[in-house]
Amino acid sequence: MIYTLLIAPFAEFEFMRRALVGIFALSLGAGPIGVFLMLRRMSLIGDAMAHAILPGAAIGYLVSGLSLGAMTIGGLLAGFMVAVLAGIVTRTTRLAEDASLAGFYLISLALGVIIISMKGSNVDLLHVLFGTVLALDNQTLVLLAGISSISLLTLATVYRPLVMECVDPGFLRSVSRAGAPTHILFLGLVVLNLVAGFHALGTLMAVGMMMLPAITAHFWTRDITSMIIIATVIALIGGIIGLVLSYHLGSPSGPSIILTLGTIYILSMIFGRSNGYIWRLLPQKHLHG
Repeated sequence: MIYTLLIAPFAEFEFMRRALVGIFALSLGAGPIGVFLMLRRMSLIGDAMAHAILPGAAIGYLVSGLSLGAMTIGGLLAGFMVAVLAGIVTRTTRLAEDASLAGFYLISLALGVIIISMKGSNVDLLHVLFGTVLALDNQTLVLLAGISSISLLTLATVYRPLVMECVDPGFLRSVSRAGAPTHILFLGLVVLNLVAGFHALGTLMAVGMMMLPAITAHFWTRDITSMIIIATVIALIGGIIGLVLSYHLGSPSGPSIILTLGTIYILSMIFGRSNGYIWRLLPQKHLHG
């Protein structure tokens, strides 16, 4: 029974094994990035950035079809351009960063859909918006693994200033000039991982793999290192369960994965040991002098 439900799909079909490798790579890269986005109160900015890559990927598609290289480069350029433009607007006007990003992301989303519709069909549009994790080829898997490796190595290098900026950005600015470069580098990692998620889950689902495990982990621990580990494990477990459900139910793979992660999030909100509803109702231990 367990073999039929959980193991057989991956043992019998190569496309399921490829999807599993892709989910593993996305979990390692996107999980930690999502934690820092949440701690820096940039969760919705991550969603905006996910939509911002669409017109660049769409232009790559318009030029070269469903070309991995063209869509990746286009998505990266568009993501960085929107981040820079939003930063300029924030610093030259009184508009908050999240508001400026919201404006650019809505423009980007509409522009990307129109560009794809000019050349492609509804099937192509669905491919770009919702991804095809069950159709990952060797080139895409190498790209996902490369982005995941770059993310982990970079995070290991700037881990301390990132944590410090989450806890006390004012103190970091007072003792070091690493704040601005770290912020820019971190935004670059966000764009990279969103492009990776775009190839597997599409532009509408990519941010879910990044943010849902992070906010779920917050209900189980308050330690940042533990939060990163838990978020990565949750992303992997949710990805595997989502793939299995997609296989047995015939549902779209990307939305199945995100819906599974959403279910884990709701359960953690109820039962999580760190501020979950059930634990908040239980009597708390107090220190006695």
